[in-house]
Amino acid sequence: MTNPAIEAAESTVRPEDRRLIALDLDGTVLLEDDTLSPGVVDAVRSAESLGHIVTIATGRSWESVGYVLEQLGLSPRHIVTANGATIMTRDDLAPSGYRRDIVETFDATDVLTHIEQHLPDGNYLVELADGSRLFNNRLDDWNLRGPNARQVDIEEMKGHEVTRVVVVSDDHGGTSFAEFVDKMGLQQVSYSVGWSAWLDIAPQGVDKSTALEHVRELEEIPPGNVVVMGDGRNDIQMLDWARESGGEAVVMGQALPEVAVHGSRITASVELGGVAQALDEIGLTAS
Repeated sequence: MTNPAIEAAESTVRPEDRRLIALDLDGTVLLEDDTLSPGVVDAVRSAESLGHIVTIATGRSWESVGYVLEQLGLSPRHIVTANGATIMTRDDLAPSGYRRDIVETFDATDVLTHIEQHLPDGNYLVELADGSRLFNNRLDDWNLRGPNARQVDIEEMKGHEVTRVVVVSDDHGGTSFAEFVDKMGLQQVSYSVGWSAWLDIAPQGVDKSTALEHVRELEEIPPGNVVVMGDGRNDIQMLDWARESGGEAVVMGQALPEVAVHGSRITASVELGGVAQALDEIGLTAS
C-alpha cells in the first residue's frame, strides 16, 4: 500500500520536529465525484518522505476508507474513522491490514426513538462495534457493498450498541436541516450536520479531536506539532484542538464561514488542490 521508495527513505526531520498531519476525506482529499484533489498524492508522499506522519480523520466507516489509502499510497499506524468513534490500528495479520483498536459505542435506542418522531420518513443507518451496518433505505453515499450491511426496519436498529447513527433527510437542505436538528433537542450524544441534509451522531464526548489526541499520544508527537485539514462541521472540534494546541488548523477554501472561523489558516478549495497547497506553504513537503 505504501510507496516503496518512501518506505525506504530516511527521515530528514529530527524526531522532535515530526508533525502529525490528519486529513479529512470528503471535501478535503476527495472531490464530490470521489476523485482525488489535485496534487494530494505527491504532497502527502513528500511529507511522509521527510519523516512526518500522515493519517486520515474521517466520518466515514472503515469500509469506505481502505481504497482511498491505496490511492494515496498511505498505511499509517493509526486511522480515525466514524468521526472519532473508531481508531483503526495497522495489523499485518488482519484481512484488511488493520484492526479495530479503540471503539466507542452507545445505545442507539433513545436517539432513534427521538429522531424518528421528527423524521419518520428519514433514511437511517447505524454502525455496530464490529463495523457491520444496519440501514432502512439504501443510499449510494453509504457504500453498502459487501456482506456486512443489512436492510432492516428502524425498530430492528434499536437495542444495539453502535459507534454512530446516520440520518439523511430527503426533505431538507443543508442549512435548513441544521436548524431543524437544533430544534430536535438531542441530548447525551455528540452530533454534526454535513453539507447536505446529513446528520451524524457519535457517543457523547467523542469526536475527531478526542481520537486524534489519543493518536498523538501514541505517536509521541508534541501538541504543537499537529496539523489538521478539514472543511465541514464535523471538523470543527479537531480544528479547535489543533489551533488551541499551537498547531495548524487548515480550513479548505470552499468551507462555510461558520467552519472557516475555527481555522488558523485558509487554503485553496479541494478542487484547486488545497491540501497540496497547505502542505507546501507550511513547509511539510520536499519541494
